[in-house]
Amino acid sequence: MRPDRLNPLFVAADSLKGVGPGLARPLERLGLTRVRDFIYHLPDRFVERRAVADLDAASVGENIVVALTPVEYRASAGRGPFRVLASDAAGNICAITYFGRASYSGKKQLPLGEKRWIAGRLDQFGQMLQIVHPDHVAEESATALGQLVEPVYPLSEGLTQGRIAPLIQQALATVPELPEWIEPGLFDRMQWPAWRDALELAHRGEHGQARDRLAYDELLANSLALMLVRNANRARSGSPLLGDGHLRARVQLPFALTGAQKRSIAEIEGNMAQGSPMLRLLQGDVGSGKTVVALEAMLIAVEVGAQAALLAPTEILARQHHETLKRMAAGTGVEIALLTGRDKGKARESILMGLHDGSIGIVVGTHAIFQDAVQYKNLALVVIDEQHRFGVGQRLMLAQKGKRTPHCLAMTATPIPRTLTLAQYGEMDVSKLDEMPPGRQPIDTRVVAVERMGDVVDAIGRHLEGGQQAYWVCPMVRELESEDIAAAEARFAELKLRFGDAVVLVHGQLRPEAKDAAMERFVRGDARLLVATTVIEVGVDVPNATLMVIEQAERFGLAQLHQLRGRVGRGSAASTCLLLRGNVLSETAKRRLALMRETQDGFRIAEEDLELRGGGELLGTRQSGDTPFRVASLEQIQKLLPLAHDDARLLIERASQSQESGLTGERGEAARLLLYLFERDWGVQLLRGG
Repeated sequence: MRPDRLNPLFVAADSLKGVGPGLARPLERLGLTRVRDFIYHLPDRFVERRAVADLDAASVGENIVVALTPVEYRASAGRGPFRVLASDAAGNICAITYFGRASYSGKKQLPLGEKRWIAGRLDQFGQMLQIVHPDHVAEESATALGQLVEPVYPLSEGLTQGRIAPLIQQALATVPELPEWIEPGLFDRMQWPAWRDALELAHRGEHGQARDRLAYDELLANSLALMLVRNANRARSGSPLLGDGHLRARVQLPFALTGAQKRSIAEIEGNMAQGSPMLRLLQGDVGSGKTVVALEAMLIAVEVGAQAALLAPTEILARQHHETLKRMAAGTGVEIALLTGRDKGKARESILMGLHDGSIGIVVGTHAIFQDAVQYKNLALVVIDEQHRFGVGQRLMLAQKGKRTPHCLAMTATPIPRTLTLAQYGEMDVSKLDEMPPGRQPIDTRVVAVERMGDVVDAIGRHLEGGQQAYWVCPMVRELESEDIAAAEARFAELKLRFGDAVVLVHGQLRPEAKDAAMERFVRGDARLLVATTVIEVGVDVPNATLMVIEQAERFGLAQLHQLRGRVGRGSAASTCLLLRGNVLSETAKRRLALMRETQDGFRIAEEDLELRGGGELLGTRQSGDTPFRVASLEQIQKLLPLAHDDARLLIERASQSQESGLTGERGEAARLLLYLFERDWGVQLLRGG
């Protein structure tokens, strides 16, 4: 149970003055649902202003605070701007300019003849100085001078800086004093501020040490929780699985295993033979053959009379895995079932009975396979596909489904940079599939300007006429008024006019039945062109689809582009990926697109992606599973994670050596607070007495 002293930080956002139903939704889009979320909603940057006695002391383009007295109103005809001419102490005239609806506040904020303190950017329009839409207008100098350094926070539609900043200040006022959890020697050496002070400083100005301290806290909480999971797992009693190979010998594969596959299978086999449960991550590039390795592991369990389950993040992916495993294991005689949330009635009852009596050796499904109603005779291995979509806490729940803690093999098709592997999977052993199966052809990747959209559509027409299939991926489901972003619904409507019922649409906001129906049409080949968002990033395997168009490719991260490209090139035919780019590209975007043309090595792409994004420019759409962190930036992860890892290990070692130090001493109690603060509650539960 969370300690009482932390409860004020976990009350709902509507406990803050000014948060009502209308503000709750835009706050929720930013993840601001509790007071704690506000204190860790750190500024993107700060606006620094200089107080000047008069306009002669300021430069055009500078952010200033100056006292001005309004002397004249000038309204323009039609939709033109509303200007308030104002004089400074030296008699210089400056126009305070408002556009649109803001014009109505001009007279109210700036009455003629009354001095006001104005904060804003000084610009020039023709021969006249002007401040357009001042940031602040104050009657008292102290109020304005308090805005010399002002935080600029990330926003969502419906929020303004003026709304969110007071809420964050309210939240900061509730922050309690907490004991120090950082190792004293490190704390002194780094000269970091105390936790509460660091929060205040991080919201007040550019304070690198405060930011680093807060990032370190998050990294320490994560490292400590993952080490507790690892240690607790090693202490558990598992079921040693020593298969005799009779089922694996019957698997018929159309290709020889790669050296990486053989090595990974041997590592998994060695783990599963041990008394403590396996906790291993299988990391492989798109198309590297993870499913074959998973099948070999599951058959080891079945060979000794136990059961295995494969958990997929989506129903589409679960159905695909089911078909693939049935095809590869056809000669083994093992019953492989599919169980999803859609299964009802007698079919569902039959599967539940088969799992309970052990006649079903392998089950594939979504989270439905771990519902309370699903009972296994002897579940000994759990395989989790696309591991980054399931939290550590969710995986710990799986231990309750076996007679003993089942072995766990997690898989991801997203190559992870070495730096982040420890951060995301610090509790797991790692196997890597860094070779591609023979026979896979390289994908011809080209960058195409948006002006050639017509040529691309014509090329798709020729492609479909040739009997092949294609994907068209957009960054958004539907267009936003505030941004010019390609939207899947609009593109689908246009392409449907050209190609008719050959086009289907899939995105995450569709009802599951509609999404699955569209996907099934495409998988069967009834539909030839699939328009989608990144919902198809993983798990769609259609060998006849040999053309991928990614619209506004500059908006995607490198790893995401690589995942999307991996949806083609899955058969024997040559495949092409067209990266349709906009007209305005940053240097980073240019480097990303050039790298996509240059290489198909996912591990190299992952490292380059980290380097590009680690520089502080998070370009394109943020990738799910980027990092498990909200506070720590990629640069801070690289710099501070080794320190946090060592600090966490020291804490746990002291706990094992003495009842009076480590996690049971004064600092250990502080560490428990840290775990709760960063919601690594599953780690707290593994502490003795936690």
